[in-house]
Amino acid sequence: MNAVAGTSVSAPVRIGLIGAGGIGSFHGESLARRVPGAALASVADPAPGVAERLAASLGCPQAALEPAELLADPSIQAVVIAAPPSVHADLIEAASGAGKAIFCEKPMGLTLADADRAIDAARAAGVPLQVGFNRRYATDFRAAYDLVASGQLGEPQLLRSLTRDPGLEDPSIIKPWTIFLETLIHDFDTLLWLNLGARAVEVYAMADALVRPDWKDRGLLDTAMVMVRFDNGAMATAEASFQAVYGYDVRGEVFGSAGMVTAGDTRRTNMTFFGEKGVIYDSVRRNIDLFRDAYTGELAHFVDCVRKGTGPECTGEDARAALAIALAAIESVQTGRPVRREAVEK
Repeated sequence: MNAVAGTSVSAPVRIGLIGAGGIGSFHGESLARRVPGAALASVADPAPGVAERLAASLGCPQAALEPAELLADPSIQAVVIAAPPSVHADLIEAASGAGKAIFCEKPMGLTLADADRAIDAARAAGVPLQVGFNRRYATDFRAAYDLVASGQLGEPQLLRSLTRDPGLEDPSIIKPWTIFLETLIHDFDTLLWLNLGARAVEVYAMADALVRPDWKDRGLLDTAMVMVRFDNGAMATAEASFQAVYGYDVRGEVFGSAGMVTAGDTRRTNMTFFGEKGVIYDSVRRNIDLFRDAYTGELAHFVDCVRKGTGPECTGEDARAALAIALAAIESVQTGRPVRREAVEK
């Protein structure tokens, strides 16, 4: 069955999950239990026993070691790719060739060439390609976007986005440049999304190992600050740290000619305790808690696109633009100089 047109509106969309690690397992649970109109039909993961265990826990009927087995199943209409970033572009190409609608976790690729071939493959196959930038589906960030899009904020002038993870437990599993390619890439997409239609023309970045300086000589960068100038004149900052002792902290801000809007909060609930030691509230410690509804919302949007034959809001081209800023930031750290427009876009 074609993944774009011809899907019955009443039938659940049969989805295959590629990658059963942390976020893959959460996506699998969402597809099996929380996303309307979705049916988790198969799970693939190359680690022995991993796909089988996840499939069994979610009542999924099929599990495989190789994605090719999942992609060869004609009853599967769409795939969710949650494998390591190094294979994202290859899997998008393979899924496109199999005629499956595609949801891929960020980043879509690790080079612009990879991003381009992924986009080209999906376009040639006529299948939708959505990339997982979940902040677009968080209620507060969506409300901020709607306000900016309405024009009530005036012209965007200053923007800010930040990501602070609650703790760096095992630096040995962090690959070089992760802070730009997998963490700050969310912030780069947020800045582009909230600065509607703008393009990055200059990027300057600094990064260091301030949390675990003993790992710096092994390529770890755990703290970073990036400045971005856009072609509409707006200026932005994006920052990240791998250790915020107070919890998982994600926020965004747009300051415009007619006002300011902010989004994001560390609070687990709206409960606040006022006591003799001061004012206290519980904070969120995991991304899947802070963005639980957003993760579900992005998959619900994807399924809705497959069912209706419409294009997703967050496209491969959007993911490429965020990746371009991430790669420019890496180059800026390496050279100690700003990266200007021509280099950002290539």
